Amino acid sequence: MLINIDTEKKKLSYQIDDKTIEIELYSKEAFELISEQWVKTGWSQKYSYTFSWFGRPVIQLPEDMIRIQEVIYNIKPDVIVETGIAHGGSLIFYASLFKSMGKGRVIGVDIEIRPYNRKAIEEHELFEYITMVEGSSIDKSTFEQVKSLIKPEEKVLVILDSCHTGEHVLNELNLYSELVSKDSYIVATDGVMKNLYDVPGGHLDWKTSNPTQAAIDFVEKNNNFMIEQPAWSFNESNLDKNITHWPGAYLRRIK
Repeated sequence: MLINIDTEKKKLSYQIDDKTIEIELYSKEAFELISEQWVKTGWSQKYSYTFSWFGRPVIQLPEDMIRIQEVIYNIKPDVIVETGIAHGGSLIFYASLFKSMGKGRVIGVDIEIRPYNRKAIEEHELFEYITMVEGSSIDKSTFEQVKSLIKPEEKVLVILDSCHTGEHVLNELNLYSELVSKDSYIVATDGVMKNLYDVPGGHLDWKTSNPTQAAIDFVEKNNNFMIEQPAWSFNESNLDKNITHWPGAYLRRIK
């Protein structure tokens, strides 16, 4: 796609095949087109690798963090299970929300918790809200260990942020969906991969093997869930789409 921005005329034009379309620069449609390219360029420049939360690196787009905060506050789960720990910033983020709400705890799962990350997380002032489980997230014994840490009556939300291949995420969805409470979510993060296959650093197979496609494949065979972007808690704009690394990520348990 060819995009041209004319700040003097306040117009944006884009070309699809042989057709050129001109729109107002400061319109909803222009915002969405510019945002799509901003997300792709930002990913290539590792923009999400520039943030921390309470001292720990958190490799997330800030908008995704704010949006999931809205979801967590509305649902008020007792437990968040997150696959993928890395530096632990997301675990600390969710722990800080639980501390503010006066309830809840986080279970983090990773195939390898590196010693320096484990030490930093265990020494963090919010560690009392966190349990870490080391093992492949799709290994049955790892899943059973996580499951044993959750009481039957507890409200659970699950976030998948480990290996992002379509096959791996689909396996995680099939396993961890069992833990999700009705009207809560399992979140298949980083489906933006499907739009990054042609960006420097991307891979052609991301076009078909990604978390967004895994979510689609999952709900086709599991009618207990539906893909649903949670409603924004506050909106005085005419916008209605997230700027996100997590397109099509939220799967709500409906029965």
